[in-house]
Amino acid sequence: MAKQLDYNTIREIFERFQEAEAEPKGELNHTNAYTLVVAVALSAQATDKGVNKATEALFKKVETPQQMLDLGIDELTDHIKTIGLYRQKAKNVMKMSQILVDVYDGVVPNSRAALQSLPGVGRKTANVVLNMWWQQPAQAVDTHIFRVGNRSGIAPGKDVDAVERAIEDNIPADFQLHAHHWLILHGRYTCVARKPKCAACLIRDLCMFEDKNL
Repeated sequence: MAKQLDYNTIREIFERFQEAEAEPKGELNHTNAYTLVVAVALSAQATDKGVNKATEALFKKVETPQQMLDLGIDELTDHIKTIGLYRQKAKNVMKMSQILVDVYDGVVPNSRAALQSLPGVGRKTANVVLNMWWQQPAQAVDTHIFRVGNRSGIAPGKDVDAVERAIEDNIPADFQLHAHHWLILHGRYTCVARKPKCAACLIRDLCMFEDKNL
């Protein structure tokens, strides 16, 4: 775990991220808040690319919780069978859809607590939805962000909750909205788990990672 970087260094890092890509976007395909919740829930232990492939045909048929209930679990399962843990995920999506219809009149709630009350929706999923759909500065810490945060010193922490707090506490407010996307994309394409692409990294001179692959 690297030492926590100071304010000015973190600010320089995010100024560079912003200059390279001012409006970073999530890579999960969706059409509305409901399909985003479903897509993010399906993405646990799966790649965004794999989820997008599985939901391409599904989201042409389904855009609301009621449409998912009408589709039925068997057809949903058939759509997502290429995704890991697909049987349990299908059950969770159906339970989630039923609750959304029964409790929330088919509308996805926009508080973290309400989102986390839905089957298959944890804190990370809730934060992704709050950030991507409602433009809240919520930080969804996945394996990529956890790795980047600890390697670089941007947001070191022993667990995902500690890294989330470190992001919220140390990244300047004007970068908070897009912080999670900048970090996840950096971890996905540059600061990869094995053989990080340090030579091509735009923050390598500011990063605290000792074993740089140059």
